[in-house]
Amino acid sequence: MSLAEEQHQPPAPAVPAAGPLPDAVTEEELMNSGHELPDIYTCPLCCQPLALPARKHSKYKSCCMKMVCHGCIHASRKRGMGKMCAFCRTPTPDSDAAALALVRKRVDAKDPEAIGFLAGAYYRGNHRGLQQDIPRAIELWTEAANLGDLHAHFNLGRMYYFGKYVEQDEARGVRHWQHAAIQGHPESRFTLGIHECDERNHELAVQHWMISAKIGCEQSLNEIKGIFMKGHATKAQYTEALMGYQNALEEVKSPQREVAKAYFNGSD
Repeated sequence: MSLAEEQHQPPAPAVPAAGPLPDAVTEEELMNSGHELPDIYTCPLCCQPLALPARKHSKYKSCCMKMVCHGCIHASRKRGMGKMCAFCRTPTPDSDAAALALVRKRVDAKDPEAIGFLAGAYYRGNHRGLQQDIPRAIELWTEAANLGDLHAHFNLGRMYYFGKYVEQDEARGVRHWQHAAIQGHPESRFTLGIHECDERNHELAVQHWMISAKIGCEQSLNEIKGIFMKGHATKAQYTEALMGYQNALEEVKSPQREVAKAYFNGSD
């Protein structure tokens, strides 16, 4: 897979960049940092790292902007607390408008996760009663990124790299991914590997994927396996990545989560 193959966005009027170009990141800093998942990938209740992809195994709570794992959500429901947030005990909003009001409350408090969440709502449009507003989404994602939101860096990276609704600027996109990757953001690290592979920098690509595979990114492990089959990675590298990935899987397991997995899979 290449980054070009991921681009399916139809042409649209481009808008200028919302902020200055992010600072450059040295290769040493890029490769020596971000080898652990950041705190946003830890369930605030059981304090275990979240399985990746996090959105598949957990849920954002609009009241507190915490990502709570399915295991804790299911356990909370079994205790009769299904109508409130498993973390902050706020009653579950009964409408999109009510949920959006909770998000805006966190935005007013300058919560970077909430600002990034609201940006996504504006970007998609027709979500929680909001009309699509790309300039507003970019403005909010830029604010969230400046406050340290790694998902915002990742989303801005995709927009600028591909020129989605903005003037295309691959260098700006890569720098956003780099800023998130050095703080442990697995999607950004994986995408940097794809970028380097597209540039035929296979050694750098493998280094990126090994880092993200060891924190639980299955996509990265699959890319290493594929590039190993083509002769661009060694057997030792693939073995190291596989062992690291398996260790990451063990760290996110718990009896509570196994019970929840059966429940949520059955309710899909």
